[in-house]
Amino acid sequence: MAVLCAVLGFAQPVMAGPVESLRQGLFGRPADGRQFPAPPIARYVSEDGDIFILDRTGPKPLLKFDNSYEVWALKAQPAPRGDTIYKNDLGETLLRATRLGGVTIFTDQRPGGSACALAGAGTPLKLAIMGPQALFERLALASARASRAARRSIPFEAEATPASSGLIADAAMVTSEALVRMTRRSESRRLVDRVLKVRIMEGHGASAQVAQGVLEVTVAPPQGWAGRPSSDWIVHVAETH
Repeated sequence: MAVLCAVLGFAQPVMAGPVESLRQGLFGRPADGRQFPAPPIARYVSEDGDIFILDRTGPKPLLKFDNSYEVWALKAQPAPRGDTIYKNDLGETLLRATRLGGVTIFTDQRPGGSACALAGAGTPLKLAIMGPQALFERLALASARASRAARRSIPFEAEATPASSGLIADAAMVTSEALVRMTRRSESRRLVDRVLKVRIMEGHGASAQVAQGVLEVTVAPPQGWAGRPSSDWIVHVAETH
């Protein structure tokens, strides 16, 4: 089965028991010094109130903020003192976990890091299985978001199979998020004017490029969320080409 879609669009956390302070929650241990590891799928809240899920059950750790469409596929690497650093596909640090269970999140608003408290177990992060109609609707939504931000029509098109439809739908929303972010930045908004259309296709690895007015996003379904570029990657490509 293959579907070809082109769309013109205008169209609290619950704490487990009392926590003396956010810093105690950060280190995941009570006042007597006992340690207890975070569950493999955990929910955290940062000092700034950002809530996210960290899912470490698969080949790649996954992170998703409650207020975002995007799931980040991370690369874990060891750091000094037994810590673990989690980086995005651009090699930028998004998360740091200490051997004692503490977690720090790094965002555009807090590049120096924001301490996080464990808020309990989270739900697994899984790609949805989609049929042609659901994929068409997701492409339409992505097109509508990008078109509203750019104040002109930006159609999204894709050629998908049953095995790739979920990842292509996800890539469409991530691409729209990248374009929306670029319109909010004065130095990047003019680059959005170069994008006349978005095309999403299957390939051997995640990539993105802008060629002759088309933002081409390539996904690799066997790799799951790691098989599509993040919004940061897409913004980086648009700003450097």
